[in-house]
Amino acid sequence: MAHFARTTRILMAGTACMLLASCDGADSVASPGEGVIVVPSTPAPTPAPSATPTPAPGTPAASCPTGLADAGVVGNYRGCRLPSSITSDLRLQKLAGVAYEISGPTNVGVDLGGGGNLPTGRSAVLTIDPGVLLYANTTNADNDYLIVNRGSRIFAEGSPTQPIIFTAQQNLTGGVTDESQGLWGGVILAGRAPISNCNTGVAGGAVNCENAVEGTSPQALYGGNVPADSSGTFRYVQIRYSGTIISPNNELQGLTLGGTGSGTTIDHVQIHNSSDDGIEVFGGRTNMRYLAITGADDDGLDTDVGWQGQVQFLLTVQKPNNPQSDNYSTEIDSNGNEDALPRQRYNLANFTFVQTSSNTNAAIRLRGGADARFVNGIVVSPSACLNIIAGIDASGKSTIRPANAGLEDNGPPLFDSVLFSCGGASPYAETPVNGVTVTLAEQRTVFTAGTNNVENGTGLLGTNSFLPAGVATTATPFNAATLNPANTSFFVQTSFVGAVSGPNDTSFAGWTCNSNRASFGSTSGSCTGLPN
Repeated sequence: MAHFARTTRILMAGTACMLLASCDGADSVASPGEGVIVVPSTPAPTPAPSATPTPAPGTPAASCPTGLADAGVVGNYRGCRLPSSITSDLRLQKLAGVAYEISGPTNVGVDLGGGGNLPTGRSAVLTIDPGVLLYANTTNADNDYLIVNRGSRIFAEGSPTQPIIFTAQQNLTGGVTDESQGLWGGVILAGRAPISNCNTGVAGGAVNCENAVEGTSPQALYGGNVPADSSGTFRYVQIRYSGTIISPNNELQGLTLGGTGSGTTIDHVQIHNSSDDGIEVFGGRTNMRYLAITGADDDGLDTDVGWQGQVQFLLTVQKPNNPQSDNYSTEIDSNGNEDALPRQRYNLANFTFVQTSSNTNAAIRLRGGADARFVNGIVVSPSACLNIIAGIDASGKSTIRPANAGLEDNGPPLFDSVLFSCGGASPYAETPVNGVTVTLAEQRTVFTAGTNNVENGTGLLGTNSFLPAGVATTATPFNAATLNPANTSFFVQTSFVGAVSGPNDTSFAGWTCNSNRASFGSTSGSCTGLPN
């Protein structure tokens, strides 16, 4: 963006080479609803060291890139610690024998408020090259996470063969198994797009309609009035073993999107073994495609508070034998404020949901008056597949009531070309709220109102936990491209239902990792291991 002033200094040092932007003195930036944030001045970088030999494979580098603290040898890598406050542009290159350390809360930029015209202050761009490995220093007493604050951006762009990996220190030292989870806090993107859960008495979507990202300390803010805001690009990325629980109902997920705008790109992302949600979306306008969420202890994709977005090609395989009863492949709601605007609208195409625990209430939970459209889906669950909860307000059961333009309400959920294989007594689950229930019959009416839906399918999956057994191309698919708003082309038409077409579909191969949750083929390495 033109208003991000930055100067770039090129530091070249063979295996210790990265780009760092110079920065000026300290700025004091007041964020709406917060006190003054003082950013300490950043020393000028030291001269670049001379080139050093490239270490042999499996050998830690001799030193860190200039400007980063040496955190010592971690497994087969030289740990190079990121600054806790990144206040100028920073590029992380893939260097032999180097892994980049996240220690405690690591901030990209400082919060610059929710408006489109950024005030005078400090912003930053963090660029991460393909194949870079980042890990959280889980030996300290701090909560380790990376947050991109409002007004700053991240460009984490891996490739199909060289994904960027965010993980825990134990992954580098051989201390993880297929059951490891919740070892660090994950990644947070905080943007300036509209939300509905304002922490002040203002209208949703206003410049000062903002809230705090749960689990952050000090609290980070998200929300504003910039629907097309960009927090950058997150593409071909894995996030492993995240999901720290700070306190009850105060958790960090694998990837948290707080008020991120439509200018933010989320594409080809795997979240593996989060102890909370895989991805949680708090408002905003970001669209996403090719998401693999494996082994989440809570929800796969959890969406809240006015998010209006699109998702295509979503795969969730939940944690096996999960003792929790409150974990869903997707949970969609409004945090109890049913008619707060903007209202959540969620269009989802080409998804495969695999629930693996009979303790789970259902695969899909839909509540709080949120609008949702589901097409081209496969849902396999040992219990129910769908749980619609009333959401109570003056007009009745807000989640299934008729359309109301004044409330931006599109009416009941819609399903087309969705195949259920449910093991419970009914494909639907009832949950009373204050004595009011969306009955099994009412939920069945909603589901069967669509076209080419199947309530009681069998044998939908093949030998792998997520690959369809021939049904993907024999079922009648819905043309997802018809869901595109005018003059947009996010959704594409497919010849199959589900996230993949079958065993020969390689769209999730290579950039993912394999575990006892799901195997993506020989081109994907093990989640407990790391690429050379």
